[in-house]
Amino acid sequence: MRTIRRTDRILDNQRAVELLHTGEYGFLAMVNADGGGYAIPISYAATEGAIYFHCAPEGHKLDNLRSENRVTFTVVGHTGVVPDKFTTAYESVMVFGSVEEVSDDDERLLALRLLVKKYSAGHEEVAEKYIKGSFHRTAVLKLVIQSLTAKAKVI
Repeated sequence: MRTIRRTDRILDNQRAVELLHTGEYGFLAMVNADGGGYAIPISYAATEGAIYFHCAPEGHKLDNLRSENRVTFTVVGHTGVVPDKFTTAYESVMVFGSVEEVSDDDERLLALRLLVKKYSAGHEEVAEKYIKGSFHRTAVLKLVIQSLTAKAKVI
């Protein structure tokens, strides 16, 4: 992995992990089966050393990941255009790792509950009914984090 050119903008690991945990969504970048690039915005839940996603049990994303499971995942935090300085303030974190399909039902349930906790806190009881009703037709993916890097431009 290349080093960050602008070392003055590197975020410390604590802030990088915080941004990863609190981001609203991220972009999952992968390789198409034909070798081209493919990136999608996706909801996620981060835990220690991993990121969970859910999806239908078949589709383009899964086809790509089954062909090549190495990915990059990017979350962008606060941004703001600064017109009079001809620049943009930003913060972002990039995760590098590999994605695996989760087959263990306990881990799948944990991942779905983490997603509910992040995006629908206070609605856990109703969410359990949704989870139970769609569990058999929901795939859960786990991005195992191998490394991460983050940077920011503060104005």
